[in-house]
Amino acid sequence: MATRWLDDPQGARATGRLALAGATLALVLSACGGGGVSVTDTTATGPGPGGDGGWTWSLPAGFPVPAVPADNPMSAAKVELGRFLFYDARLSGNGTQACASCHQQSKAFTDGLAVSIGSTGVPHPRNAQPLANVVYSPTLTWANPSLLTLEKQMEVPLFGDAPVEMGVNDGNKAAVLARLQAADSGYVARFAAAFPGQAEPISWANVIKAVASFQRSIISAGSRYDRFNAGTGTLTANELRGMQLFFGEKAECFHCHGSPNFNDQFAHATTRVLETPFHNTGLFNIGGTGAFPEPNRGVFELTGKPADMGMFRAQSLRNIELTAPYMHDGSIATLEAVLDFYAAGGRNIESGPHAGDGRRNPFKSDLVSRIDLNAQEKSDLVAFLKTLTDHDLVTNPKFADPFKK
Repeated sequence: MATRWLDDPQGARATGRLALAGATLALVLSACGGGGVSVTDTTATGPGPGGDGGWTWSLPAGFPVPAVPADNPMSAAKVELGRFLFYDARLSGNGTQACASCHQQSKAFTDGLAVSIGSTGVPHPRNAQPLANVVYSPTLTWANPSLLTLEKQMEVPLFGDAPVEMGVNDGNKAAVLARLQAADSGYVARFAAAFPGQAEPISWANVIKAVASFQRSIISAGSRYDRFNAGTGTLTANELRGMQLFFGEKAECFHCHGSPNFNDQFAHATTRVLETPFHNTGLFNIGGTGAFPEPNRGVFELTGKPADMGMFRAQSLRNIELTAPYMHDGSIATLEAVLDFYAAGGRNIESGPHAGDGRRNPFKSDLVSRIDLNAQEKSDLVAFLKTLTDHDLVTNPKFADPFKK
């Protein structure tokens, strides 16, 4: 489910500040080893529309209790159903593409392409975003401040037509559900377990709730950096130098990548008001006007406000080693090239239809300016970024394709 460029155009406009509402969770906390915490979501306990008997978060140290919508509490049965649906190509209109086609576990739930390709072969304007720790993301796409829940966001790749992603529409909706209802699909029992007491649990609403629950379960905090931070691992000398640069005022990476998820949009169960910034990093400046290429102009596509031109969400840097190519359009191939881009304070395109000096983009964020980094410092920063790779995430059977034998 790649994010799309112009989703929900009738939705709320960019506000920069959002009040969280409707995300409630009844919690029981208990300590566990390694400085982490186990949290039981008691809202899902017992039969009912929400689940089959509860869910326990196993959260690492530094990770707060996630916010979960009150109308879709977590449950083990729902998460497991969502895992099957996530990997099932029968969920697309033409039966050729699954959510996992654009969100592959081996690539930290991205697809390795500059831009994703939908089920009908149409390219998506944007790069697939990773899903690890998405439960902490208050907004969910590159440039739409109005999509605030995974349930709402999932309607876009499922039912959207500009571009087509999963390709489900009014003409094939019933046929897709019929595939799930087939006796040999294995889904009849799974939906009944995940949504007990419902007369017809196989529905699009429940498909979306189950997949969203699975996505919320994808927690990534098993990197070498996490072990170092917990006092159970070490970093090399160049990785430590890179960490000091990252969190220091010279490189200043932490300003946009400073949360536990290494971005600057981070929300949890007790968050009430938070900032949801978007940034113009100087990737383009067509003709010196500040413009980005259509139809990929960031929050501007929704608001039409000049100040929103080229405004995109800062991506999480967790597992960044595995999620190339980079930027919203996948136009930078390597981590080294990304560092060169930020050290230069933007990108100067000297010729062609997109020619212009992004370093001088009038809408560029004040946080993006020239940084004097030598080759060793760039190497140290890349070394540190690679310590954020969570190898357990990409091999953990809990997140793996259940259809593979």
